[in-house]
Amino acid sequence: MTNYEEMLQQLKEGEIESIEIDKDQFYEFREVLVRHPLFKHFRGDAKQNGRVIYTYLEVPRS
Repeated sequence: MTNYEEMLQQLKEGEIESIEIDKDQFYEFREVLVRHPLFKHFRGDAKQNGRVIYTYLEVPRS
């Protein structure tokens, strides 16, 4: 099982640039993401074939 909380923490701290989520992982990842206290700091960009690339924003999205 993938530790999405750890991946989000690494993204926040700048240890990794982005997180790539495939469509089969999306709902499992999203459950962790929406509970994260800095939820609005993460931005997901949809790509082809259901992939989403998440990055961290210093300023939260509105």
